[in-house]
Amino acid sequence: MGQAPLTRDEFAAALRGLSVRYWDRHPFHLRLHAGECTPAEVRSWVANRWYYQRILAQKNAAIIANCPLPSVRRRWLERISFHDGGAGEDWLVLADAVGLAREELLDERHVARGTRFAVDGYLHFCLTRPWTESAAAALTELFSPDFMAARVLAWRAHYDWIKPDGYAYFEKRIPVVRDDAAYTLDLVLTHCVSPDQQQAAIAALNFKCDVLGAMLDAVDYQGGVT
Repeated sequence: MGQAPLTRDEFAAALRGLSVRYWDRHPFHLRLHAGECTPAEVRSWVANRWYYQRILAQKNAAIIANCPLPSVRRRWLERISFHDGGAGEDWLVLADAVGLAREELLDERHVARGTRFAVDGYLHFCLTRPWTESAAAALTELFSPDFMAARVLAWRAHYDWIKPDGYAYFEKRIPVVRDDAAYTLDLVLTHCVSPDQQQAAIAALNFKCDVLGAMLDAVDYQGGVT
């Protein structure tokens, strides 16, 4: 007899249980939120995270391209509009706020090779895997709203040299990602019903946590951006 599928509640708990693998526990983020990073290290984080930010619209387009359901495609399109719209400009404002020249952000000279490898791997995953797995990989958004809110509080407390307008991206993103997380979780729970689909979704979220962790490994190794 084959393995029985998880109940909806069990499946949701398994996905939420991966919060222990989210990048909020990475040593670099612990230092960053404790106020122990230099301005050069903060700039390195912003420069490397930009590379991830830049591909989000592309990975969302890949999910749309692989999804046969019009209702899902229409809802997911909002993410492309968000990341290709004001969010990109807000990240440029963040770069200005931490003293990172826009041209240095945009030409990606400070992107660590480990970051590039991890982010490119994430995009390839979303281009080649079933849309349900790519949606499941996006469920790191379950863990991110509270962490982003904590980031703003920590940066304001510890890094008074950062210009206040640099927080616009996070402040706008927090309510959006809460809604996106609820929608995506329901979507994955609804469409991943067989044991194989459920395990693939869990593996996809594990993979995404590895992507984020690898980015921080690279940033931590790289050091600061002067």
